[in-house]
Amino acid sequence: MWQAFSTTILFSLSAVCAQRSTRLLGGSEANFWRVWIAALLLGLWAHLFGQGLSGKALPIFFLSGLVGFGFGDVALYQALPRIGSRLSILLVHCVAAPFAALVEWLWLGTPLTLGEILAALTILAGVALALAPSDHINVGRGTLWAGVACAIVGALGQGGGAVLTRRAVEVAKAAGEQPVDGMTAAYQRIIGGVIVGTLFFLFVKWRQRQTTPSAPVVSGQLKRALPWTLANACAGPAVGVAMFQWALMLKPTGVILPIVALTPLVIIPFSRFVEGERPTWRSLAGGVVAVVGVVALKVMN
Repeated sequence: MWQAFSTTILFSLSAVCAQRSTRLLGGSEANFWRVWIAALLLGLWAHLFGQGLSGKALPIFFLSGLVGFGFGDVALYQALPRIGSRLSILLVHCVAAPFAALVEWLWLGTPLTLGEILAALTILAGVALALAPSDHINVGRGTLWAGVACAIVGALGQGGGAVLTRRAVEVAKAAGEQPVDGMTAAYQRIIGGVIVGTLFFLFVKWRQRQTTPSAPVVSGQLKRALPWTLANACAGPAVGVAMFQWALMLKPTGVILPIVALTPLVIIPFSRFVEGERPTWRSLAGGVVAVVGVVALKVMN
């Protein structure tokens, strides 16, 4: 279970660092370098100390990266500018966890106890209380539905990618192999995500040049963004995802994803320290409800 809590903390740090790097480089540029830096770091570990690109589960991890890291992240980044971060993250986390639990039960036959289901729902209720927008979203109906659809696709990608990781573990065990370590699993998984993310990044750049040529990023911006981009890459797609893969090797998605859904709540103290943002009473109340669910889930496991 501590792997899931570590994932939540690392993802929160990654999100705070991403805010800084995105301001300096722009969203697509910052995400492009974040993923590539993480892939290089993970590849260095996997080929020097891990299992590299070996193992019967490699195709499943690759597919997991295509689904979760590739299409899931691309869809999420399309939802953010349309419906905002609060509703996007709320939909992703509150749809991904039950979707993954249902698919894992139907496909892999992994059940959850009634207590685990109630604890997971309590966590998601706390997240919903903290993140639900208090004001009406002032966008057109077409933009709203497009954003909601993108967020749901992102949730299905995250949940589907997590279930595929669980399947990869089963494939390795059936072949008589020891499951790869978390860093190697994250490396094998990120390759699929890098392919999808890079193709989409190049497509967006091409479209931008066809319409309005964008100003090049100056060297001063790159220097200021470098430490934030490195921290984002290490805490998120490198070590954070490695911890996430490790956690999924030990516990079902219905247990792990609700804990990871705490990420937007854990961001609150980090944002207070880095950005000076004050938490609202709803975010604090939602945090209390979510913590109750986490404690219950921890006691049962």
